[in-house]
Amino acid sequence: MLLLGLRAALGWARSCRLPGPGWSRAVSGALRLQETRDRRSVYSPLVQTARGYVRPVKKRKQALPSHLDDLPPTMLKKDYANVPIIDKVDDVVKRLLSLEMASQREKVKIKTQQLIEKVRRTPSDNGSFEVQTAILTAKIQTHREHLQMHPKDKSNRRRMLMAIDRRKKLLKYLRRTRYETFEHTCKQLGIQYTLPPLYCRRMTRRWAAKKAFCLKVFNEVQKLKAPERLKQRREWQAKARARKEQTLQSEGTPV
Repeated sequence: MLLLGLRAALGWARSCRLPGPGWSRAVSGALRLQETRDRRSVYSPLVQTARGYVRPVKKRKQALPSHLDDLPPTMLKKDYANVPIIDKVDDVVKRLLSLEMASQREKVKIKTQQLIEKVRRTPSDNGSFEVQTAILTAKIQTHREHLQMHPKDKSNRRRMLMAIDRRKKLLKYLRRTRYETFEHTCKQLGIQYTLPPLYCRRMTRRWAAKKAFCLKVFNEVQKLKAPERLKQRREWQAKARARKEQTLQSEGTPV
């Protein structure tokens, strides 16, 4: 038995080779590869599903307050409010024609009409500065609520800024001409008017030269347009004179 053990040990020693200089690198590379495989097998989607991992829950957006919340849902639409036969129809038809089934655009129309009724001068007033301010206020509120839900909508942001600038100009004119009407409009529409900052710009030589050049170009253009304007004015005066003579002749001749 001892001889057989010695023979086996000698055979194993002959078959083995001594490790060279790259032996340690090969062993470390094999160990790293094995660790990578083990890590991939642990974090694979199959293992995650088996362990019961779940997807992250998306947070729901909270319902923001709207300027259309004060409209009652039982109110009829604008096109059907003054129909005389509306009181005789069924309740289902009334519900279909009410604001409960109305779109956002129809609700905005009714809200705009309510704001106009607060500031208009007469029942037939549809184009005064106060009415235009009320229409722009409804548009601004609608754009602002839309941008709260969709902050990356650049076109609506541009329309809102244009409406704000237009409303500022109207309020500035009302404040300069009729201050009582301006105060009444701001109070009824809930507008907080702030005075614009004083415009201050440092005057430079380049800016002064550019301004002088612009004024010179403007004056030259006005000189070129002067004969055409004079001719047009004389034509208007001749037409007005002929119309006046025709009116006098028609009044003087008996029927």
